[in-house]
Amino acid sequence: MSASSSPRPSYAAVLRIPHARRTFLAALVGRLCYGVVSVAVMLSVTRATGSYAVAGTVMALFGATGVFLMPYRAALVDRYGPRRALTPMALLYAALLCVLAAATWRPGTPAVALGVIAAVTGACAPPLGPTMRAVWAELVPERGMLQRAYGLDGVAEELLFVTGPLLVGVVVGFASPAAGVLLSAVLMAVGTLAFVTSPAVGGVRAAHRDSGPESRPGAGPKSPRKRESSPVDGRALLQPVVVATGVGLSLSVVDLLVVAFAEQRHLGADSAAWVLAALSAGSAVGGLLNGAVDWRTPARVRLPRLAVGLGLALAAAGLAPGLWTLAAAVACAGVFVAPALTTAYLLADETAAPGARTRAGAWINTGVNAGSSGGAMAAGLLIGRLPLGACFVVAGVAVLAPATLTRRPVSGWGRRHRNPVRLERPQTPDGQPAADRR
Repeated sequence: MSASSSPRPSYAAVLRIPHARRTFLAALVGRLCYGVVSVAVMLSVTRATGSYAVAGTVMALFGATGVFLMPYRAALVDRYGPRRALTPMALLYAALLCVLAAATWRPGTPAVALGVIAAVTGACAPPLGPTMRAVWAELVPERGMLQRAYGLDGVAEELLFVTGPLLVGVVVGFASPAAGVLLSAVLMAVGTLAFVTSPAVGGVRAAHRDSGPESRPGAGPKSPRKRESSPVDGRALLQPVVVATGVGLSLSVVDLLVVAFAEQRHLGADSAAWVLAALSAGSAVGGLLNGAVDWRTPARVRLPRLAVGLGLALAAAGLAPGLWTLAAAVACAGVFVAPALTTAYLLADETAAPGARTRAGAWINTGVNAGSSGGAMAAGLLIGRLPLGACFVVAGVAVLAPATLTRRPVSGWGRRHRNPVRLERPQTPDGQPAADRR
């Protein structure tokens, strides 16, 4: 991979963009809900029913509707704009979390009722992450800085899913686990309301208003027919979604493999936590380094290379003889995680028309989360049937396989419009403007 040595703006410069800091912090408060809610719901349902089987089923329903309906909820944000779509969605989601908290505060609620409440609640989860990335695409003036903004966003999200369970641990130390569900409701409502009232979010146009030359200052003629009929180039989006799915699957497998590694050596659960923390730390470092480099190699070429690096590092982790070498190996693997996901989000943004950015980013989220769910199931089947070293190799292959996708030129809207947008070329003679995608 080649990189330019030209000076680049700092992460601080990204946050100095007008309204960026306020908008980003508000989004992080809302997104912290997702770092809290899964653990809180699992603990509260387990406490209320006394059954891990019921808790697992409820969590599966909660996660399935949240993951697989996300692109459709994101489409509502693209269609009606963040303010009109996210506000009722977030308030309804927070209200349903309160209902779930009330249902699990005391034992006695039927398991079927808990499953229905959880499924409906998950179906309303607002796509705050994809929406924030769509706002970054509006705020940031050029592609190099957008990569840095996405890197900052990815690292922050990684930290949210580390601090979220810690907050739940603090809450359950003096209150019912259902109080953690209430906390997640408050975080979602407060964070989303602060987010949608930001002037930066107000500048994001709904898809049905984003047509014609006047929709963006300085933009030239557009092709409404193309934008409406093909807002997202599915063929171009396939590669980042499949790679993101592989990343989610492999990381989910590794989570359980690390726990099994610690148990086999009688090291205790806290040892596994340190190894997984090393994975997150490596991911954070990799994300910051990736954003600091002015890459000249196209993202569509970088993405499979990052997947190969992650796959090889995970396979090598299977050779670790002890805990500290395993921690070092998964930390090296983590260095590729955030860059791979950041690059996948960049590709999704390139692929989508301006009115479909949230939807395109949501497909990446869906891929990661669907892969994570499948990985947990696969790991459960593998552990005990294969040596742990072989299981790590399987985890590596899970992310290596998408890297073998063909990189043939992509036809259609996304191929023609991607480069003029991000490289900010002058307006072409056929009327396709450089400033069309900011």
